[in-house]
Amino acid sequence: MTEFFRSLKIDWILFFSTLPLLLAGVVTMSSFGGEGAYANKQFVWIGISILIFFLFSFVDFRFLRRTGVIIFLFLSGCVLLLALFAVGSVFKGAQGWFNLGAFAIQPADPMKLVLVLVLTKYFSRRHIEIANIRHIIVSGIYAFIPFVLVAIQPDFGSAMIFFLIWFGMVFVSGISKKHLLVVFTLGLVSFGTLWGFVFHEYQKQRIMTFIHPLADIRGAGYNAFQSTVAIGSGGVFGKGVGYGTQSRLNFLPEYQTDFVFAAFSEEWGFVGVVLLFIFFALVIWRILANAMLGETNFEILFGMGIAIYFIAHFVINVGMNIGLLPVTGTTIPFMSYGGSHLLTEFAALGILMGMRRYSRVAHRDDLQHEFLGVG
Repeated sequence: MTEFFRSLKIDWILFFSTLPLLLAGVVTMSSFGGEGAYANKQFVWIGISILIFFLFSFVDFRFLRRTGVIIFLFLSGCVLLLALFAVGSVFKGAQGWFNLGAFAIQPADPMKLVLVLVLTKYFSRRHIEIANIRHIIVSGIYAFIPFVLVAIQPDFGSAMIFFLIWFGMVFVSGISKKHLLVVFTLGLVSFGTLWGFVFHEYQKQRIMTFIHPLADIRGAGYNAFQSTVAIGSGGVFGKGVGYGTQSRLNFLPEYQTDFVFAAFSEEWGFVGVVLLFIFFALVIWRILANAMLGETNFEILFGMGIAIYFIAHFVINVGMNIGLLPVTGTTIPFMSYGGSHLLTEFAALGILMGMRRYSRVAHRDDLQHEFLGVG
């Protein structure tokens, strides 16, 4: 039996580290979801996502190195994002969903994985000359297209994830320090453009609420305020499963998606949050460990890219839950309700497992010097 599991080439530490995160989300949903409607649907999405994870782990993903495949995926993703403006459904103020009756799909989620693949392909072919600022600009254009398409839905949270994926992958790809300032400048210019021509009034209010979080706790700052109250009320050991008053009494909005971390914190307290962080850290550690064994630069950069993807989602969601970042409607990996992000997350991990099947033993010091400029 042991030999069988080894033959699957699965990183079992990575897989089993995701299960407590999944369970934490489902338990939180079932605590406040009436008859457990959210939890029951989430179990279905979890089952499908795990199935995709194992199916993808048997695929030889070296075909993703082909330029034609990457271009097809990128153009297909852009077409889907454009199609939203014609046939997309509006949910929480954003026209970002395809309503298929029994369920809905948010194409921005798989597009994040596609962007990781596009940037992986681009940087892996130009790794030696990445210091040339031209490649930073060209890669920025690849990220800017989906960034704009989701920003005008408007979905500011997903737009920020696209930016952070690009920024993170530019950084780990060996950008020169003098060009890092250029990247920051481009970010400031982009933000100024969005503020002046793209952001809706409610999005501006959310950002102003971030600067002055208690200025309008009955209006734009209500969600952030109730979230911080819920987290603080959990104390050290929490109130217990099903006894989170902020969620049970409907003070905390979107407890199953955007603010599931706050609802979990209220029930499980500081101890539960620490355990949550430990399991998430294990996931990131194993992603990076597998990335370091990649056969080529493509596999290494892909692993780094999905680590950046997960970290960006986690940091932004937790940050907005504790009042350190604006409320942007960003999900937390594995815990938030919804199928689009779960399918994307496990597809990304499944691709990584598929790449693990033809991985090589790498020298950590050499990789750190090559990609991070250490040593």
